[in-house]
Amino acid sequence: MAENLLTPGPNGRRVFVALGDSFTEGVGDRSNRLPNGVRGWADRVAEKLAKADPGWEYANLAIRSKRLRHIIAEQLEPALAMEPTLVTLYAGGNDILDFGTDIEDLMDDYEYLVSRLAASGATVVLFTGFDVKVSVLLEPLKRRNTLYNRRVRELAHWYGAVLVDYWCFEAFHDPRMWDTDRLHMSKAGHKYLAAQVLDHLGVPHNISPKEWEPPARLGLRDWERRQRRWVHDWVLPLFGRKLRGVTLGDQLNPRWPQPVKVPRKGGLKKLLPG
Repeated sequence: MAENLLTPGPNGRRVFVALGDSFTEGVGDRSNRLPNGVRGWADRVAEKLAKADPGWEYANLAIRSKRLRHIIAEQLEPALAMEPTLVTLYAGGNDILDFGTDIEDLMDDYEYLVSRLAASGATVVLFTGFDVKVSVLLEPLKRRNTLYNRRVRELAHWYGAVLVDYWCFEAFHDPRMWDTDRLHMSKAGHKYLAAQVLDHLGVPHNISPKEWEPPARLGLRDWERRQRRWVHDWVLPLFGRKLRGVTLGDQLNPRWPQPVKVPRKGGLKKLLPG
């Protein structure tokens, strides 16, 4: 584990703000009691921060389906106004999946966002993107993902950010680390990533990786059935939304739009009625 990289702000205040899209909102880690019906790695990190060092406040502005331009327009200034001491950012994954995206323009905007966050004095955490193996149809996008990851690594170095190199995590080659849509992490995936973020920040925790038997090999008939179900349940609805110009995040608000003081015991669920 790294040495603890976190320092309190003025008057000892400690504020963690999470920015981004579904990756950071927590999609795939379902929780009926929490806002937007999900939990996610960022909530888990906030809870472990508070357990290790009571007094942390936490805001999560991420909303599923947001593009980088939306994150700059809707999340950047509210985040800076909170005077964060820790900021996490994953942005651009949805843009990579849009066929009209110019990757160079995208990364120029990404650098602008990173530079503004770094100038705040907060510890900034950045993520590379994982090479999700969902379909040969998406293989042409692999070059974009490679260029994206290269620039993220460079910018993390230039701006003194903490880099969580998600691309390199062998654990995510196990399909059980992914939700049924094959694009978002499962509960196990979110827990694993939370542990990685905490390790990179030098924060003690007791999150242990899931131990599984090797995945069973599927016969051709089972594989075809799963493929048909995945296309019916996820691929066709996704293309339908693209044709209609709508996203799953259009009617959603940020899960934790203002900093909340994270309970040392009981987690964020203690802040909710009932």
